[in-house]
Amino acid sequence: MQSSPSLPAAGANRRRQPAAPSAPAYLAATLSFLVLAALAYSHAAFPRFPHPPATRLCRPDAEGSWSAGVFLGDSPFSLKPIEHWGISSGGGAAWPVSNPVVTCADVAEAGFPSSFVANPFLFIQGDAIYMFFETKDPVTSQGNIAAAISKDAGATWQQLGVVLDEKWHLSYPYVFSYENKTYMMPESSKKGNLRLYYTVDFPLKWKLEKVLLERPLVDSVIVNFQGSYWLLGSDISSYGSKQRGELCIWYSSSPLGPWNPHRQNQVHNNKDNKPSARNGGRPFIYNGNLYRIGKDRDAGSGYDILVFKVEVLTANQYKEVVVPFVPEKPLKDRNAWNGARSHHLDIQQHPLGQLWIGVMDGDRVPLGDSVHRLTIGSMFYGVASISVLLLGALIGAIKCILPLRWYLPHTEKRSDTLKTEKQVFLCHKFNSLICNVNKLGSLIDGRINCRARKGGIYIAVILLILVVLTCFGTHYIFGGNGAEEPYPVKGRYSQFTLLTMTYDARLWNLKMFVEHYSKCASVREIVVVWNKGRPPSLVELKSMVPVRIRIENKNTINNRFNIDKEIKKKTVMELDDDIMMTCDDLERGFKVWREHPDRIVGYYPRLAEGRPLEYRNERYARQQGGYNIILTGAAFMDHELAFKRYWSKEAEIGRQIVDSFFNCEDVLLNFLFVNESLTSTVEYVKPAWAVDMSKFSGVAISRNTQAHYHIRSKCLAIFSGIYGNLTSKRFFNRRGDGWDS
Repeated sequence: MQSSPSLPAAGANRRRQPAAPSAPAYLAATLSFLVLAALAYSHAAFPRFPHPPATRLCRPDAEGSWSAGVFLGDSPFSLKPIEHWGISSGGGAAWPVSNPVVTCADVAEAGFPSSFVANPFLFIQGDAIYMFFETKDPVTSQGNIAAAISKDAGATWQQLGVVLDEKWHLSYPYVFSYENKTYMMPESSKKGNLRLYYTVDFPLKWKLEKVLLERPLVDSVIVNFQGSYWLLGSDISSYGSKQRGELCIWYSSSPLGPWNPHRQNQVHNNKDNKPSARNGGRPFIYNGNLYRIGKDRDAGSGYDILVFKVEVLTANQYKEVVVPFVPEKPLKDRNAWNGARSHHLDIQQHPLGQLWIGVMDGDRVPLGDSVHRLTIGSMFYGVASISVLLLGALIGAIKCILPLRWYLPHTEKRSDTLKTEKQVFLCHKFNSLICNVNKLGSLIDGRINCRARKGGIYIAVILLILVVLTCFGTHYIFGGNGAEEPYPVKGRYSQFTLLTMTYDARLWNLKMFVEHYSKCASVREIVVVWNKGRPPSLVELKSMVPVRIRIENKNTINNRFNIDKEIKKKTVMELDDDIMMTCDDLERGFKVWREHPDRIVGYYPRLAEGRPLEYRNERYARQQGGYNIILTGAAFMDHELAFKRYWSKEAEIGRQIVDSFFNCEDVLLNFLFVNESLTSTVEYVKPAWAVDMSKFSGVAISRNTQAHYHIRSKCLAIFSGIYGNLTSKRFFNRRGDGWDS
């Protein structure tokens, strides 16, 4: 019998497919790629500049980043933030003062670690105003009571440190006087009672006077009204009462007790029969009426301030109604220190004049923001991880086949019928699940050939999606709360006026400019110098701060420095409407100017050198290691000082030259500053990024760079003949803050 010829094995003539990478190698390569993508994103998106030590001392926790601000008004119902009043105190670091006036960084700098400042109360003694507040120790996560003092009617505050520290959490330090003694009644609900302390060395040392009530009361206050003392607080002994508020009232002939419960406890609002809101500060009397401050728990981001007028307060009855109370609302969201929520306000008669002073706490982020960001970021990372496994299965690097040993055996015994039926049912479901997973794994295993062009496109798209998911996850988890906060100088904050010059052909630039920069924390107002054409109406400009359009009669770039008595702030930031940079860049520049208020502080350095002087760009200045001109198209200055010099008699010839060239106004101002100073007159701040939007609009004044530089070199030659030479080079990276590199 002849043997039949042997047949070639199936697939022997096919081209051998390249082996897929092993699972460990694939996972290591993919995860390394994503880590590099996350690092690259963090380097590009997050601030790379060192922060001052003061801002590093304070690390907000999961409860928020609370701080305290001062408000003034002719009455308790017309309060406005302290920056509205233009109050200045001391040196240039506080021109003028703005909120917040007390932060956790202030407490930490005084030697007491703190993660937030909240629940402030005022106590006025002569010409001194004391502020008592809760400060949370980030190490022990416990609240302590700290104090600060102001001797300039609330403009600036000196930290006195922690004045009351117990083994349990303390907050809400209500301070009052009675029979020539000063008492403090802080919340001590963790101890299960309400305690009263008296001072033995005001305001630094306190000693327990007595336990007023054996109840865990929160947000408690005492008010003397109509011949009796009334204690108002929220009893949280019952389940859920802490969240609901449930105001309770006691009365007595003395703030030391004994206290009798009100007949209507727990107190409910008469209108909707809901529990009355928890206290949110000290009750006050105005025009003979008693008002209670409460906190609205229904606010979407946490708490908000409410004011109630007490219409009836007797031992048997209590009635209150909400009255309008609308302090100036922050519009800058997270860039405002109280942009998200406030839950405490203390109002008292100001020691100077007829003004009322209030202190309010605030937070720039909503309730649960850190948990929300962590959850969203983890979800992005989770989706990215699943996508990595899916891609590995598609290219054959990961086998989605579950081992057979994972199948759960089921018994056939019938000794326990109910138990056996449950085991059989569960085993059947688990076996079906494993079978379906294995079928899906077989279906997608190796579906993408990474060597083929089409497969390469698929892989590139999936990798791009992975990078996007990773960047989103990194942004939410490590990108912070999204706020671009101001930088304090000597523990104080201030604000400035933003001034820009434009005309009708650049209206779209102006709209974007106003919307963006009005959100920056330290911008108090925007002044638009309108040089030509029909000006826009204010409703066309979307702004979070007041905008004023100053219409000029003549189209000249000298208008940029016109003396303007309506400018509200000492500091002016001159900024071209086509330059876009981050708010953090503006805040850093403002801090540097506050440290050097006699100089021009800006973001675009230039170098003028040679004989005759020649105008050089930033690249050349860096090659030479220094600069001696700052462009005023993006610069901070003292407008009273700078504008006065620009419109002085000695600058008249220079202004005529500026008009003839329609250029060089900033070069002239640099010369004028040099003439008035024996030291350096310019400071450079490096922006994280800056975009010249005029490149996209075609309306740039200096589109021909070579011709523009040639004109400026002419200006240098003329100005040096009139005003002398510029200062010597100021070297980069000289200040030591890392912002001028």
